Amino acid sequence: MTGKTAKTVKPPRKTGGRPVAKATLGARVLLKAAQSLGEPEAAGEGARGNREKAGEARKAAILKSALTLFARLGLEGASVEAIARAAGVSKANLLYYYPSKEALYVAVLEQGLSQWLAPLARFTEADNPADAIAALIAAKLAMSRDHPEVSRLFALEMLRGAPLLKPVLAGPLKAVFDAKVAVIRSWVATGRLAPVDPPHLIFAVWALTQHYADFSVQVRVLSGKSLSDDDFMNETLAAVTALVLDGIRPR
Repeated sequence: MTGKTAKTVKPPRKTGGRPVAKATLGARVLLKAAQSLGEPEAAGEGARGNREKAGEARKAAILKSALTLFARLGLEGASVEAIARAAGVSKANLLYYYPSKEALYVAVLEQGLSQWLAPLARFTEADNPADAIAALIAAKLAMSRDHPEVSRLFALEMLRGAPLLKPVLAGPLKAVFDAKVAVIRSWVATGRLAPVDPPHLIFAVWALTQHYADFSVQVRVLSGKSLSDDDFMNETLAAVTALVLDGIRPR
């Protein structure tokens, strides 16, 4: 493609700084998005015009299709054309909202990370530690059941060195992580938890819950079950919660 349109919608690869700038911008609002995820719609939100709602619906369809394809094929394997086709929009329409595949990839990662951060972002020092950790485990397992692609895509990005997500990791993820480490330390200091290492506790919860998303095929082959089976979901929740809480109860 050599026309003016091609130059507009497909920047040269050497301008690779654009996706990072997009990630930096997203980092400023990602923490707020994580903290507000699932809250009731703000007053007046329903009064938006039909055109704006249609645009938001197209963006949501694009992000959903992109998540599915990126999680299965990776950044290099998924094409803009395939994502647009799966979303039911034209390639030009997709590029109107997201000017490059890399920008779309970062937007998908940011959306997924805000969902991933939400359960961790909400517990506070005033909460009962056992209840807060149990709720975190339940929320993370529900995400592994309902949105496994989010965890898989995040894992793929980490394995490739997180070249497009580092500003977000160093920004909102680190901010939430440090705040919750401080909460857990306060619980330990006041004798409400056993003397556990807060970062490793959070890492352990992430590993135990996201295993069921990232290694769902292995879980299914070895156990013959998946989290979509209600009995297995309840069994997994009880087992993982007991493993964690038995290790952190005051002694």
